[in-house]
Amino acid sequence: MGMMDEMMESMIGGMTKEEKQEIMSKMMEKFFSGMTAEDKQKMMEQMMPKMMEGINMAEMMPRMMMGMMGGKSGGTPMGMMSQMMEGGQATGMPMMGHMMTQMMPQCVSTMLPGLPKEERVDFVLKMISTLLERASADMSEKEKNDLVARALERIAA
Repeated sequence: MGMMDEMMESMIGGMTKEEKQEIMSKMMEKFFSGMTAEDKQKMMEQMMPKMMEGINMAEMMPRMMMGMMGGKSGGTPMGMMSQMMEGGQATGMPMMGHMMTQMMPQCVSTMLPGLPKEERVDFVLKMISTLLERASADMSEKEKNDLVARALERIAA
């Protein structure tokens, strides 16, 4: 065991889980204070594969997002996502809708290539129908038709 390992073991060896989480939060704030967004991204790219071993992202991401947005972290992942998307504006999370419009295209472009063809097709059809249905919820029939026409133009291009 090296000197750094011994020092870390003596510092955190007797800490509770809660104490470790608290000190980690404080350390991270100080650690990242002088870094640029690019520095943080490079570091994440190196650290994430190791940190994510054994983690179920489908369950973890909604909880993380709720925590970042100041919401409660309880409930099911789908329930939390619904709460974030539907109630976000009313519960002090006005940036949630905007954040999702920025994140979702990137998530989809990263995730889709790894899915089998049949799952990709099902996903695309479900997403298109959900997006059109929810986006046009408060639109007139003409506005809905215009939206569908614009979507079809974009798809055909």
